[in-house]
Amino acid sequence: MRPVAAVINHLLAQEPWAQARLVAHRDKTACIDAGLAQLMLTVTGDGFLKHADENAVPAVTIHVKLSDVPLILANRERAVSYVKIEGDADFANAISQLSQSLRWDVEEDLSKVVGDIAATRIVSGAKSAFSAVQTTQKQLAENVAEYFLEEQPMLIRPHVMTEFSGDVVKLRDDLERLSKRIEKLERR
Repeated sequence: MRPVAAVINHLLAQEPWAQARLVAHRDKTACIDAGLAQLMLTVTGDGFLKHADENAVPAVTIHVKLSDVPLILANRERAVSYVKIEGDADFANAISQLSQSLRWDVEEDLSKVVGDIAATRIVSGAKSAFSAVQTTQKQLAENVAEYFLEEQPMLIRPHVMTEFSGDVVKLRDDLERLSKRIEKLERR
């Protein structure tokens, strides 16, 4: 789990305000408990994180279900609603704010390797490619859905299904009434 601390420290190094926020919680330990694995990190005096000692007692424990991790990654602003927090509320709040605000500045790191201009172009090209992939994926999904709805009907639109269900219920009720009328006529 040491690489996790290194990655978080790299992000903290890019954001001095984040380090300052953590300095207030110097020597406190946070435990992120995912059931199968636990990550214990301690805040150092300079606002970075280190792997906690074996006998460290966590000031805050954040319980995360592994099944909720994709939901948390998809919407970091709502991450708090997917976890259970025990312990120091102020420390937990600082962790929450950092988890929502810290962003990796890819362009900054890349510029150290290939230069500023190339880094800017690579990042903008990657963003354009990612956007194109998302657009293509959305269009493909829409085309497949249209094909199975219109040309090769295997799917039913929700409003058609609702109407059909309503018609079935009405037909069933009408059939019940007709059956009772027939019974009355047979008794006479």
